Amino acid sequence: MKREEHWQPDSDPHDFPAAADYLLMLSPVTVVDELVARLRKAALIHHKAKDLLRASRLPLLPAKDPEVARDLKKVAHGERLSPVLLVRGDLALNVPLTVADGYHRICASYHLAEGERIACRIVDAPGRMQSAKLKPV
Repeated sequence: MKREEHWQPDSDPHDFPAAADYLLMLSPVTVVDELVARLRKAALIHHKAKDLLRASRLPLLPAKDPEVARDLKKVAHGERLSPVLLVRGDLALNVPLTVADGYHRICASYHLAEGERIACRIVDAPGRMQSAKLKPV
């Protein structure tokens, strides 16, 4: 039985200011402004809930967490969730994936099915040297 899609095709407008509020605790305003502008333009892609949690190194919140429970209830009522907003980590620098907005939605989706594919927008941090070429072992 095919699972019904429970992701909106576009992000809620209020998600971008929420992401900026969080990112301002991690980066200066000029960097945050660039990240949010990139997130607004980023293509919608899908990743598994379990992989997003692993890459972000964030713990799975319980289904009884008020925000997770709210998102689970939305899905149960046929409402679609807004895609999550992410800043790519860097394996070589030991920098995890940053969930700029949507942590509770990731956890709710994991509780539905750990392999649940989550709609997301992901961008690289400006100025970060990405380790595209890894040396063979």
